[in-house]
Amino acid sequence: MVKKTAKGSARAPRRTEGLSRDVIVQAATELLDGGGESALTLRALTVRLRTGYGAIYHHVADKGDVLAAATDDVVVRVLAGVVGDADPQKALRRLALGLFDAIDAHPWVGAELSRQPWRPAMLDFYESIGRLLDALDVPESARFDAAGALVNYVMGVAGQNAENARRLAGGDTDRAAFLDDAAERWAQLDPDRYPFVHAATTRLREHSDRDQFIAGVDIFLAGMAALR
Repeated sequence: MVKKTAKGSARAPRRTEGLSRDVIVQAATELLDGGGESALTLRALTVRLRTGYGAIYHHVADKGDVLAAATDDVVVRVLAGVVGDADPQKALRRLALGLFDAIDAHPWVGAELSRQPWRPAMLDFYESIGRLLDALDVPESARFDAAGALVNYVMGVAGQNAENARRLAGGDTDRAAFLDDAAERWAQLDPDRYPFVHAATTRLREHSDRDQFIAGVDIFLAGMAALR
């Protein structure tokens, strides 16, 4: 039976299912995916989960704790996707692409990791990268720089891609129109001064951000071969 408040408005019944930290994280992820960080509030969680503040606080400390836990959950799932891959080069590629795709699907993850790169799941990501570089016989003296370069590339490109998508989603221009406009501007540049940029206009219009990201990872992996 639906209860009513003192003013007569309908109020959803309280949940009867058990509440856990995992359930809260799942609900938080849905809120974040739907409306970004501003959509994640403890009030929004109580409404979605049909519970009270006390029940929420029994499992999490505050909004920051929920956001951090949701971020860790996304990264942990990326790591789980490459468990057991016997080829370290393929595993590195899958790790990099996995985090890129995760940030593309959950743009708020990139922002949170930028603020808190020491998150436990991110440390596990670094550790996985380091072990795979070791398996590829990258010298210990170059391993720290190689791991940092790859992680920074993944985070930088994925974060920028997510931010671009967010800006376009809030405007009247889609990605194709945006790239077409940029390509037109490039095409009007002096080809003697900007020969590469002028020649790249067609590629700019047609390129896939994901494919370009993968190409960058492959360039990185090819460069690592020279370190062995």
